[in-house]
Amino acid sequence: MSRKPKKGYFVKGQFVAEGSELDLELKRELKGGFEISKTDLKRESTELQVLGEQLMTLRSDLFKPLPLSDKLIDALADAKRITNFEGKRRQMQFIGKQMRLLDPETLQAVRDALDVQRLGSAKETQAMHLAEAWRDRLIADDQAVGDWIAQHPGTDTQQLRALVRQARKDAPAPDQAAVSQGLAPRQSRAYREIFQLVKATLNPAKTDADDTPEDDSDA
Repeated sequence: MSRKPKKGYFVKGQFVAEGSELDLELKRELKGGFEISKTDLKRESTELQVLGEQLMTLRSDLFKPLPLSDKLIDALADAKRITNFEGKRRQMQFIGKQMRLLDPETLQAVRDALDVQRLGSAKETQAMHLAEAWRDRLIADDQAVGDWIAQHPGTDTQQLRALVRQARKDAPAPDQAAVSQGLAPRQSRAYREIFQLVKATLNPAKTDADDTPEDDSDA
């Protein structure tokens, strides 16, 4: 009985049998010198799905310029509306598949946009804490008013001193019951206006439209 010929191909006159060590080596070379394992593929798939989840939190001004496919944009919008756990899970898997279709340049653009948002949030939080610290110092210490004016000579001195006086006058008496419950005392308009004045001076590029609305009613 004739012997069944092996499957394979010739490379430079040499027969290479399919499945042989030489065959596997040549295939690895064609793939760039290494073969991607199933574990690597699963890890990459998981990372892109997580990136898709983070993409859902991106601010509109950073999201809109990204060159995303319409299918991915619609999938992200649908995911935000889905509340069912299983439905959400399946939708995120679909988003992960759509993320894998993006080219490397677009994926990098997504990562860059997320980095910009994270960096901006950190800076804004730091600026807010600094403004809060100055507000508290100005109300608590007369010397702090002089220090602030020395550092920021463009400040309306008369307005600042008037706000500080009013904030001290309006300061609520300690409420032990509220303190025990961890509740912050209700603060006056002057107290809040000092914060806005300080914040605007420290970060003039920000407008009031960026601030979270506050209750402007007096204590």
